[in-house]
Amino acid sequence: MTAPLRRWLTPVAAVLAALAMLAGPVPASAAPTSPPQPSGHDEEPELLGDLIEVRNREYVKASAQLKKSKERQAALEQEVKKAQAELDALTPQVAQIATQSYRTGRVGAISMLLEADNPDSFIARATALDELNRVNDRRLNTVNAVKIRAEQAKLAVDAEVRKQQKLENDLERGKIEAEKALRLVGGQGLTGGLVDAESPVARIAPGRTSDGGWKSLGCTEDDPTTGGCITARTLHMYQEVKRAGFNRFVGCYRSGGPYEHPKGRACDWSLQNSGFRSWYNNDMRMYGNNLTAFLVRNADRLGVYYVIWNRQIWFPATGWKSYSGPSNHTDHVHVSML
Repeated sequence: MTAPLRRWLTPVAAVLAALAMLAGPVPASAAPTSPPQPSGHDEEPELLGDLIEVRNREYVKASAQLKKSKERQAALEQEVKKAQAELDALTPQVAQIATQSYRTGRVGAISMLLEADNPDSFIARATALDELNRVNDRRLNTVNAVKIRAEQAKLAVDAEVRKQQKLENDLERGKIEAEKALRLVGGQGLTGGLVDAESPVARIAPGRTSDGGWKSLGCTEDDPTTGGCITARTLHMYQEVKRAGFNRFVGCYRSGGPYEHPKGRACDWSLQNSGFRSWYNNDMRMYGNNLTAFLVRNADRLGVYYVIWNRQIWFPATGWKSYSGPSNHTDHVHVSML
């Protein structure tokens, strides 16, 4: 003989609770909002112009992935709606089973069997109860299967939304990083994109104070480029620039005149091996761009006051500005130290 109908009361209650939970809203689509940090130097350094192109290619690729993700999200949301509609259609059956179980319970089922007036009637009623149990089991199993399908579809929608948010964040971050990197070294107008995507990291200059400032240094060191003197910080900058691979002609100390040269706090880095000449090819321009980029990217470590190159001047506080002094600085990179 089968178990009484009362054994369905617990699963029926659980299904009803699950149906209530599934009535919540479908997650909304993520709002549109990009790509990875630059890698280390190779034998052929990556140009910032090439990096910008890579960023844009990644942007296009990520945008396509984002579009596919949103299409999948839309399909999943339709699956959720379909499953929810099936659950809505099955809800009356669940309610009917619950009502039937509540009204009859264990006593009702036993009474039904005891009221049989002969063995054949008893067997017939027991068989009917067993069949009813099977039907109700199938109905509840169907409801549970649809409920699980709806839950899985909603989880998949949530996963797609998270994926979209990550793609959008990566797109925005990559765009900001690329624009920031280009602005730092003077932008497209100054460099023409002919500048390494990265520069070597300089060692920290002498005279850094505990509060982040720089001590004032005297002209105490022999200038390796002239017979004059330079500060220890200028000498350190000179050595770090050389260590980074910039070995063309350079002059630092210069007697007389204003500004930093006679104080031993400035150097002029030529674009050629001797003398000075305005850039007229990509090699000279790129040399000046990369040297400038090294100084600017390491300004806080070297104690750079300002840099002038190719009609532009850079200060740590203001960034790049147009420059129109006595020299347009198209034949050398000038750097002054704090």
